Amino acid sequence: MEIVFWIVILFLLTYEPIFGFYHFQKFKQNMKRSESAKIKYYKDVMVGLWVPALFILTLAVCTDLSLKQMGITIPAIHTGTLGSFASYIFLGLGILYFGLVLYGIIGYWCSQKVKHDLSKKKAEEMKKSDIGDILPITLKEKRIWNYVSLTAGITEELIYRGFLLFALAALFPSLSIWIVVLAASLIFGLAHTYQGFWQGVVRTSCFGFLFCSLSIILGSIIPLIVLHFLVDYIGKLGDENVFKA
Repeated sequence: MEIVFWIVILFLLTYEPIFGFYHFQKFKQNMKRSESAKIKYYKDVMVGLWVPALFILTLAVCTDLSLKQMGITIPAIHTGTLGSFASYIFLGLGILYFGLVLYGIIGYWCSQKVKHDLSKKKAEEMKKSDIGDILPITLKEKRIWNYVSLTAGITEELIYRGFLLFALAALFPSLSIWIVVLAASLIFGLAHTYQGFWQGVVRTSCFGFLFCSLSIILGSIIPLIVLHFLVDYIGKLGDENVFKA
């Protein structure tokens, strides 16, 4: 089993940070030549996430690795591993983050001011940020973005929180849990190298640290799948004058 763990970890350290980066650069070039380049990129991303996720699920079926060990179980609060103080701090941050995301989504549909602010923020991000290139604009892109968001929510939580945390802890049982969380967070950040160093690697690693901590505290990745989906889903909001393509 240790060999399998190492194979998956090496895959995570190379596929997204290297192939994902060059795939994104190729996508930006293709966007200049083809209107369907973004749709194709979305589909490629979903395939690239589901393949390792399904492999990990297969491990749970064919080996002693269980779904519960990977966090696919009913959540409950466990403060023993990280300590009560840190656990409730991270829980508070998670609840606050969930509230802000939910406010943005509900506010977008119910408040003209929130809708205007989100649309303005998205327009600014489209201009100055690398990630702006992948945000959906047309109605067709926004429809497919729903599946991209759902895919990212399910697969990335399964891979980087459910599997990776368990694998690192199993491979290095003497390491502090905080080192394990930090390592898993950095690997998650490296998977977003294509978004740039600060916004992709650093910022995503920080969010990864929060999500890793929450998965340990809750003993489940299910709430994180929901939160992750909502965080990505909000990327399609804004841009009311979309093309009906």
